[in-house]
Amino acid sequence: MIRFILICVFLLLFFIISVPLYLVVLVIGLFSKEARAKASQAIACAGFRGVLLISGTRVIVSGLENVPKDTPVLYVANHRSYYDIVTCYPLSKNNTAFLSKKEMLKFPFVNIWMLLMNCQFLDRNDLKKGLKTILKCAELLKGNTSVFVFPEGTRGLGGPMRPFKEGSMKMAVKSGRPIVPVAISNTENIFETHLPKVRKATVRVAFGQPIDPTGVAPAERKHLGARTQAIIQEMLENMPE
Repeated sequence: MIRFILICVFLLLFFIISVPLYLVVLVIGLFSKEARAKASQAIACAGFRGVLLISGTRVIVSGLENVPKDTPVLYVANHRSYYDIVTCYPLSKNNTAFLSKKEMLKFPFVNIWMLLMNCQFLDRNDLKKGLKTILKCAELLKGNTSVFVFPEGTRGLGGPMRPFKEGSMKMAVKSGRPIVPVAISNTENIFETHLPKVRKATVRVAFGQPIDPTGVAPAERKHLGARTQAIIQEMLENMPE
């Protein structure tokens, strides 16, 4: 419980400190939306690193060299915990936006920073709105912003992966940007498996070889989600205990 309390205190202090930083970011946005997103991401990542430190989380990263440096990418990962975002965001290269469920817009303070970082919010109950969100993500990818997505749609808490939603892959196909498979292991054991305690854990994050959607036959593009999921499953199975 001590770590949980310390994290709550840290987040409260971070909120207080971030108020003037928010004003600075707004001023930056008057000159460049891209610079605004970059500054917002740097602030958020600083907060996430603080949470990881207090949580006693050790993060072992592999394959980061596989992520292209000269182009935005679609990060596609399995989803085990809320800590997936806390762990992976500081590892992402370039400006990166998350595709999140629309319910995240209800969280005050968090929603403001997510909007500043160009995060997109998916309405899973409205197909038309969902498609518009996917197309917006494709536009971000065509620009200078990577997108991070969890195609399972919800947290697995360490169980078997749910089938990846193929619609998520459309943003890579439409933008022509590479897909980077991301395998995440053990984040659920930081918090969710023993609420409300926060415990030390070793988390592994592996970045796989990028998949070029432009080199995939049109008939096979409908199965990019399944193909990426199979790669992530193999990466998880090859991770050290």
